Amino acid sequence: MPNTIIIGSGSYLPPKIIGREYFLDTTFYTDAGDHIDKPSADIIEKFVEITEIENRRYVEKGQFNSDIGLEAAKEAIYDAQIDPEELDYIIYASNFGEVSDLGHSNFMPTMAARVKNKLGIKNRKCITYDMIFGCPGWVEAMILANHLIKANTAKLILVIGAETLSKVTDPYDRNKMIFADGAGAVVVKATEQENVGIIAHNTICDNTIELTYLENAPSLNKNADQTPLYIRMQGRKIYEYALKNVPDAIKETLDMVELSIEDVDKVLLHQANAKMDHAMVDRLMRLYNKKEYDPAIAPMTIQEFGNSSVATIPTMFDMIIKDEMKGQKFKEKGNIVFASVGAGMNINAIVYRFP
Repeated sequence: MPNTIIIGSGSYLPPKIIGREYFLDTTFYTDAGDHIDKPSADIIEKFVEITEIENRRYVEKGQFNSDIGLEAAKEAIYDAQIDPEELDYIIYASNFGEVSDLGHSNFMPTMAARVKNKLGIKNRKCITYDMIFGCPGWVEAMILANHLIKANTAKLILVIGAETLSKVTDPYDRNKMIFADGAGAVVVKATEQENVGIIAHNTICDNTIELTYLENAPSLNKNADQTPLYIRMQGRKIYEYALKNVPDAIKETLDMVELSIEDVDKVLLHQANAKMDHAMVDRLMRLYNKKEYDPAIAPMTIQEFGNSSVATIPTMFDMIIKDEMKGQKFKEKGNIVFASVGAGMNINAIVYRFP
């Protein structure tokens, strides 16, 4: 049975950097819809203290999800040194699709079909799928790619994660400062080499009371137009859910291949806020009775790039493998973990071994 290895990667970070001063003129409201009677600078300072997000990237007006997904895809294809006409599948992960400058989501045609068109691929047998799975979408797209390769229905797959969350945030919600734009992509290939690539994966879907932890909802400002829907997040509930479940899911995935955290070089986590990620890594280590560890095992980009949802992990992977993250490097033939949590609530994890 073939295995799935990454042979090329790419990413795109919009050059527009949004710092704290961008939000100074914002009027913020509570989740209950009440005006927060505090200076915006104080609210922003508290936000940075909790999340560590100092900057984030936004697309320009007129720049869309498929545009930045295309840039990451082109870089991944070039890095893989393949002919895009040979791709069997394109799988595109996002939450909101092609969002207009007015904040309207559009999934027809699919994001994957849009990028195939922009790449100029004529191959009618190159199949295009969209993966809508919350922030874990890119990891789940990788899991789907692995299934397709192991089923001998594909040999080359382009997997993209891209989002323009700046277009779908409530102007009056403090949480808008979390979200960002970006794109990451990889090309995966079937190999007969044994015990390499995606050696274990795990997905969990809790869709009962957790369903509303992350959803779309009208503006917190009841005097604003209540027609548009924006990202609405129950931060405390998500924090508690993630802290309880993500470390266990990672350990469960490592157990599948009889590995310990000692065997893992890097854990690439989706990043919603730094406080939550630090806590998840700490709890993961405690599952292995490790009270002290090198924090470099879990690289962080959220401080400068914000939460770009499905794009966070592939962007981080691309930066590390290309020596673009200071102090971070993958070990030859080492094991790494991809793990994410998001709307649904959904959790997934992959153990990946470099060939």
